Amino acid sequence: MPYLFTSESVSEGHPDKVADQISDALIDNFLAFDPESKVACETLVTTGQVVLAGEVKSNTYLDVQKIARDTINKIGYTKSEYMFDGNSCGVISAIHEQSEDINRGVDRASKEEQGAGDQGMMFGYATNETTNYMPLALDISHLILKELAALRREHKDITYLRPDSKSQVTIEYSDDNTPQRIDAIVVSTQHDEFDTDESMLAKIRKDIVDILIPRVVAQVPDHIKPLFNNDIKYHINPTGKFVIGGPHGDTGLTGRKIIVDTYGGKGAHGGGAFSGKDPSKVDRSAAYATRHIAKNLVAAGLCDEVLVQVSYAIGVVEPMGIFIDTYGTCPFNLTDGEIAEKVSKIFDMRPAAIEGRLKLRQPMYSETAAYGHMGRQNETVSKTFDQPYGESKTIDVELFTWEKLDYVDKVKDVFNI
Repeated sequence: MPYLFTSESVSEGHPDKVADQISDALIDNFLAFDPESKVACETLVTTGQVVLAGEVKSNTYLDVQKIARDTINKIGYTKSEYMFDGNSCGVISAIHEQSEDINRGVDRASKEEQGAGDQGMMFGYATNETTNYMPLALDISHLILKELAALRREHKDITYLRPDSKSQVTIEYSDDNTPQRIDAIVVSTQHDEFDTDESMLAKIRKDIVDILIPRVVAQVPDHIKPLFNNDIKYHINPTGKFVIGGPHGDTGLTGRKIIVDTYGGKGAHGGGAFSGKDPSKVDRSAAYATRHIAKNLVAAGLCDEVLVQVSYAIGVVEPMGIFIDTYGTCPFNLTDGEIAEKVSKIFDMRPAAIEGRLKLRQPMYSETAAYGHMGRQNETVSKTFDQPYGESKTIDVELFTWEKLDYVDKVKDVFNI
């Protein structure tokens, strides 16, 4: 019997994502001037206020207030009427030195013997239902909000948009787990004041359906376009007026959108957030590494869908173990346990090895903090960073290295595909 599956996304202007982006901007600036920085930075945003807290071990000094304000302005909170804007909000810093009790388990005389920065389990997932090996409902949810943000910045076809927004997509699947159609799309977007609530709702609904959705459809692959049928149920700003939003409407915290950040409810999640953590924290680095494994396994044709788990003990170099679940989609005479054993020989999952393989000590994290950490485009960009006393540094940074399909040939060779 057909079934429905739903995933959601939130925009860069959502208060939790504002917090994530500030935390990751701090990470990038620390790593730009001291690649060995150890950082765990949390951010809280609310009406007119930003609070920074966390632990840092670094040889550089930053103007954390300026970094926070620049990030907020870049997102689009630039007007006092939003009750939260980068130029006038208060920024309080409670960042302090990292605990030596934690650091002694991570730093070692030999980099290769670096221990895990925390205990826990991390998951990676991939499926061949999209070209970037991501769950389709989440992929479309992200794309809706990316296009909505583009329309907001263009300020041409839709001129009343404010930064905060959310989307949700429900897809009907057949018994063999094949997407059949889009059943429902939810879009809630913050907006300027309108003359009347009735005209507001009608205008926003028409613009979303007639302007935004065609832009989304134009960007999806040809085999996905037919899923956008005329029977989709649209819920546009279903509560009505949405003028008060962002950190003024809802307090935001780093790490509260971990399912949006990963696989939209597909697969599994170990529970640890990513943003604000340097790569010695395996919550982040090992989650990227397991995604890298999962994507390369599916791309190699070993299976149609896979979940990869790895687990660690704080201060211990080797992982506790690797778990594989191919959901019965492996066409070869291999058990998941046999696959896991071979995978552990292909991919070195020691924390330092992950950092090196995925180049994780680059200032590459600001781009991850909105629209998902997975399924993104691997590319190299040039980024410039400034210190308080005038030093400036421009760095070429390779983004989303865990999305590379650079182990496909190795997987095929080991598994004789």
